[in-house]
Order: sequence, then structure tokens, then C-alpha cells
Amino acid sequence: MSAPVLSILILAAMFLLATVLPLNMGALAFVGAFLLGSVVLGMSTTEILANFPGGLFLTIVGVTYLFAIAQNNGTIDLLVRGAVKLVGSRVALIPWIMFAITAVITSVGALSPAAVAIIAPIALSFAGKYKISPLLMGMMVIHGAQAGGFSPIAVYGVTVNSIVAKTDLAFSPTALFLSSLLFNALIAVVLFVVLGGRKLASSRVSSFVEQVAEARMAVSVGTRVGTRVGTAGGGSDVAFKGSGSGMYGPRDPAGDGVAATKNRAERMPQLVTIAGLIALAVVALGLKMDIGFVSITIAIVLALVSPKAQKGAINKISWSTVLLICGMLTFVGVLEEAGTIKFVSNGVAGLGMPLVAALLICYIGAVVSAFASSTAILAALIPLAVPFLSSGEIGATGVICALAVAATIVDVSPFSTNGALVLANAPEDVDKDKFYKKILAYSGIVTVAGPLLGWLVMVVPGWL
Repeated sequence: MSAPVLSILILAAMFLLATVLPLNMGALAFVGAFLLGSVVLGMSTTEILANFPGGLFLTIVGVTYLFAIAQNNGTIDLLVRGAVKLVGSRVALIPWIMFAITAVITSVGALSPAAVAIIAPIALSFAGKYKISPLLMGMMVIHGAQAGGFSPIAVYGVTVNSIVAKTDLAFSPTALFLSSLLFNALIAVVLFVVLGGRKLASSRVSSFVEQVAEARMAVSVGTRVGTRVGTAGGGSDVAFKGSGSGMYGPRDPAGDGVAATKNRAERMPQLVTIAGLIALAVVALGLKMDIGFVSITIAIVLALVSPKAQKGAINKISWSTVLLICGMLTFVGVLEEAGTIKFVSNGVAGLGMPLVAALLICYIGAVVSAFASSTAILAALIPLAVPFLSSGEIGATGVICALAVAATIVDVSPFSTNGALVLANAPEDVDKDKFYKKILAYSGIVTVAGPLLGWLVMVVPGWL
């Protein structure tokens, strides 16, 4: 059996094991890289580890560490409060504000499951209270997370951009970000119309900010199990401040100013964090400095400003995702040494129909990702598609953007961490079995229609 064929079988076995068993695919990938590299190809350990993505490791650790501190010091709470103030009392805008908040959180470096773990309990509590479709609210949160997921400083975006940067392909990171943002926003519009969003236009909420505080307090007490689902999948356990008397701590009925002074002291690290996030965007994107070094530098500055906020932040770094990505990319490097990437690309190119080949790649990414890790799919499929795209027969940017969208929009599946989080946080009066079937039906529609639409919008115009 040839090395390329054997390596494909090993890759398929890895996906199968990681799907049916609670195994990290990154750990499996390191084992696969070792066995394929040393036993089959005769590579030394140094040669195998030469494929370890050290820069990407630093970037993921840096941005997730920075986000963990932002979560600990209340900056995420501050963003939520500022957002709901913009909504006022209009119920119809609640799903959109949840979409926007989740998009912002992922765009500044949070992993998608972490963002969904934070926002889904709040969003679904409002869905139950104001008779908003729980399917609408839950899917708006997930699509919001994917909308921001491919920013140049987000984990998905960094992963894809790092892979493509090692090639000679003409590619635009901005196009990747905007394609995911706009595609998920358009899906959100359709969802809003189909699932009754227009009927909410006349509804109003009194004292909306106070009600958000009550919802967050209820979440912290009553849905702890739901948020911990996200911890297992790379998210984080979420504890919220607040009480029925105020969103960010108790009011000061005695008028002695103690609570107000405490709030001002707590607000300073939050403002510094927001300034740090802005600085990250300016320095890393504007001045083209390494995102990993910049983000971890800002994280250390925030830790010095507020030592209490960084307590436990290291533990909130998604080490499972770090292991997954680093393991997969190390294995992909061994695949390249085995000739697998060239073998697969020649097979795709041999179809003689670049458009059909691109559509096939998108569907493979979507179907497998509905059951396995989206990050792993991106790390595996993009390198396999690079030689095919290097032929110049079809636009590389369009295909990569379509593949990225196809592999991530299916995270609405109840078999993915995001879909499971939404299901786990369904309102108490919702039948979980029926809700599960609705999510499953919707994810089936997305898996069938999503890759086709992405291909039609992003790939076909470039071909024509």
C-alpha cells in the first residue's frame, strides 16, 4: 500500500475515533504523525516536529488568554450592558443584539464555543420570558459566533490565514472575514423573518437593562450545568455578577458612595481592556506585527493592572483547541512529506471540472464538520486543496472562503458543541425532545443548502 493511501486511511480513522469516542483529534494526530513519519517514512523526531506550528501556538494561547482576562474583569459584562442600552425596550431587537454581541466576542479572539457558552443562556432566558422562538434565539447566537469567527485576530481566522500564508496563493484575509460575516448575517435575516421576528416589532420591554441583570443572575444560579458543557468542548465556565437590584453589583441605598467607588475601581480594568483590544487591532493589523506576541503582551499588561482578574485565566485558555490545531498541522506536515497532498490534489484536478471539484470540497467540509471539529476540518482540507488551487483554474480566495463558511455554519448541529449548548440551555417550558428535532432539522437544511449557496456566491462569480 502506498504512503499516500495509507495516510488517508490513518486520517479517516482519526476522524472516526474522535467522532465516536471522547478523544482529542490533536492527540490522535500527534500519534498519527509519529507512526506515519517514523515507521512508514523513516523521518526523525526532529523532522516531524519541524512541522509543529509554533507561531500559531503562541497566537492561540495569546488571544484566548487575553479574552479570559477580559471575561474575568467584567469587560464582557460591560459590552453587554452597552449593547442592551442601544436596544432600549424593543423586543424585536433582542435577537439581533445577541447576534452582535456574540460576533464581537469571537472577533476579538474568543473561541466560538466559549462565546456561545456565555451568551446562549442569557439569550434563551429572554426567549422564554418574551415568547421569542427559542430556535430563532439559539441560532442567532451561533450564527453570530461564526460571523465574527474569521476576523484576522480570531482563532478561525488566524488558523486559515496562517495555513494560506505558507503558500503562493493570492488570498485576502479581509475577504475571508467579510464573507463569513455577511453570509451568517444573511442567514440571520432569513431566520428572523421565517421564525416570527416581525411579529415582535410591536412588543416592548420595560426596564430592559434591569431585566438583563435579572436574567444574568438567573443564569449564574440556574444554568451552571448548561454552561459547563462549553467547558468540555473548549468553552469556559461562566459566572455572572449582578442581582435583582443592579446589573453590576448592589446599589447604594445608604448613599455613602462606597458601592459607587467600588464600581469605579472595577471599571478601570475594563476600560484598560477595551483600550487593549483596540491596540491589538491597530498594532497587529495596522502595523503588521505578530498577533501572538502582541496579544500576550497586552494580556500581561492587563494582568499587572488587575492581578485578581488574571486569577484562573491561564486555566481558561482552550488547551484542548491548542492541542487539536497543533496536532493536526503537525500531521498535515507529515502528509505533505508522504506526498498525500499532491496525490489528493491531482485526483481532484483530474476530475477536469474545477467548479464541481470546489463544490465537492465544500460538501466534504460541511458534512464531516457537522459531526467533528470545524477547526480540524479546516486544518486538514485547506492544505489538501492548495495544490489544486495553485493551478490557477479557479479563484483561490473564493474557494477558501466558501470552504471556511461551509465547514463552520454547520456548527448549529446538536452534535457540535455550539448546538449542544443551545439545546442544554433551552427554556424550562420548552419540550427538549421537540427542540432537539427542530435543531436537527435546521442543521440538516444548513448542511444541504449552505455549501451550495456558499459555492454559488463565492466561487461561481470568480469562475465566470
